Amino acid sequence: MVKKEILLDAYSLMCAARKMAEIYDANRQICKYVHSTSRGHEAIQLAVGMQLQPFDFCSPYYRDESMLLGMGISPYELMLQLLGKGEDPFSGGRSYYSHPSLRRAEFPIIPHQSSATGMQAIPATGMAHAVAYKESQRLNKKGEYPIVLCSFGDGSITEGEVAEAFQMAVLKQLPIVYLVQDNDWGISASSDEMRAMDAFEYAAGFKGLKRVRVDGSDFIKSYEEVEEIFSFVRKNRKPVLIHATIPLLNHHTSGVRKEWYRSEEDLSRHTKHDPIPKLKKILSDIGVDENELSEIQKNAEDKASQHFKQAVDSPDPDLLTAGDFIFAPSGATEEKGIRKPEGKEPVVMVDAALHAVDELMKKHPECIFYGQDVGARLGGVFREAATLAKKYGDDRVFNTPIQEAYIVGSTAGMSAVGIKPIVEIQFADYVWTGINQLVCEISKSSYLTMGKFPVSCVIRIPVGAYGGGGPYHSGSIESTLLTLKGIKIGYPSNAADMKGLMKAAYYDGNPVIMLEHKGLYWSKNPGTEGAKCIEPDEDYILPFGKANTVLHAGENEMENGNSCAVITWGMGVYWSLSAAKKFPGQIEIVDLRSLQPLDEDAIMDAVKRHGKCLIVTEEPILNSFAESLAGRISQTCFQDLDAPVATIGAKNVPAIPLNIALEAEILPNADKVGVKLNELLSY
Repeated sequence: MVKKEILLDAYSLMCAARKMAEIYDANRQICKYVHSTSRGHEAIQLAVGMQLQPFDFCSPYYRDESMLLGMGISPYELMLQLLGKGEDPFSGGRSYYSHPSLRRAEFPIIPHQSSATGMQAIPATGMAHAVAYKESQRLNKKGEYPIVLCSFGDGSITEGEVAEAFQMAVLKQLPIVYLVQDNDWGISASSDEMRAMDAFEYAAGFKGLKRVRVDGSDFIKSYEEVEEIFSFVRKNRKPVLIHATIPLLNHHTSGVRKEWYRSEEDLSRHTKHDPIPKLKKILSDIGVDENELSEIQKNAEDKASQHFKQAVDSPDPDLLTAGDFIFAPSGATEEKGIRKPEGKEPVVMVDAALHAVDELMKKHPECIFYGQDVGARLGGVFREAATLAKKYGDDRVFNTPIQEAYIVGSTAGMSAVGIKPIVEIQFADYVWTGINQLVCEISKSSYLTMGKFPVSCVIRIPVGAYGGGGPYHSGSIESTLLTLKGIKIGYPSNAADMKGLMKAAYYDGNPVIMLEHKGLYWSKNPGTEGAKCIEPDEDYILPFGKANTVLHAGENEMENGNSCAVITWGMGVYWSLSAAKKFPGQIEIVDLRSLQPLDEDAIMDAVKRHGKCLIVTEEPILNSFAESLAGRISQTCFQDLDAPVATIGAKNVPAIPLNIALEAEILPNADKVGVKLNELLSY
């Protein structure tokens, strides 16, 4: 039997949650931001929130206010977020109600998650994956056995990313509890419209996922079931799904009100399962006086009302903070180490990257590497992970299923637990199924948590055409990625830069994407021999945002107005170097090396020196980063320009053709760059 004190606490919190919903509804003009409440869900949520430990990890969803109350978070703090106030402890007025992020002593750790229903499954499973990894390496020295709690509404279970999370949880047998709160509705769509089976039935397809059903409106049944499941997961380190049936007694959200889509019959049926009268009857049956229950209710309601008034009177955010926390402070701000050690042989880019990862893994037990085909059997389709799994074991270097969303999104969970993942998307053309996680979870995490949860990860993506790769293995994607804020992007063009940027990416402390051109990996393409160079020493770090002038123009040509600046990156460096041979002394080539942050000083200084500028990219030009950069240069250097800023890139086709002759027709090359340079120099 659950202790009386626990039942009384739960009753008080239920009364508070109900009063909060009533206050919000009565003050709709003040509570102007869209929000959801937990009316009907209180019992199961409190059963969970009251039993999580401070060393646990939690991924609640947007209706889980009672769970947060059960953890000990006050109505006042929740209301600060509801009203978008500056003292909102979770996001400083940046995020919706009941979107917590918490690193606070005596509370479970709650990283950022988006409102995209179901997407929280992957970062949460990444947390469990990291917990299991730390235990496998004996990195958890406190003698604690954390669990991860991931909460959903039942409508979100149909998301494909939930399936990816479940698959990894059972494949790796991770210590996670998936709580599914089934109230029969997904906004205005009823359960029979949305699914052929409920979450309990669906989860049967994932071998190794223990499943339980519970009446989530009954606090005692919920508490006892949760207590048993938590104990099971702490002891056995295996995944469990709890399917809790509960009523929905309030609106879906304040913006989609129940009277718009629910019948009186439906509302009446749900009201019969209200958790508060159920718990009140239990308390009466065990001898709690009606006067005591009334006093508990009054105190809870008075507290909620008082907290709301305090929250309303709290100041709005300082507008000067609007741009804070986009990135965490970088841990790699200076160029360090020896770039050209004596007595070293030149190496190809792919080996420089391999050596960088090897050195990082040797030094940092929290560093792991995963993706498709990077495990011991193959070591990557480009051999970019060769030997790593054999050196560091299958717990640290491992294959994933074909799950780009999991590969990308799990890094958010890994980072929150203190693991630093390096992951790989096999080809740039396959990244799109991971973009959801990149946009909604990873890029926003630092900003929306006020810097509490920056995602420290490295995402490696081989890009570019390399001779007959065809439409699904040849893409260049930097323009799409550069529309995302909160992510850094490196694009090395040689082995030394590759190693230095890879080290910087790891130590940066933010999400970093390394775009690695396949055509430069082995320096086999004609004209790319310069990508093979002396490998820097182990301590070499090349910070992001530092461009490199790889070719200088002559002073005489510059003074006579016969010179041009070329701004480029990746393969464009080698097309430009080859083209420049026809214009001796007239061309300065700036290799950007990183696209975010961008070395704008180096770019603008080069353009001002020459008065003419050509931007060379491999992407199709229309609506590209190259065009955006050209516009920025035109605005900044308008008075210094002697000619319009020019661009050259691939033709505006949706994919790179398989046929090599067609591929060559589509892509830029040294001759095409030379034609553009000749046009510019004729001004």
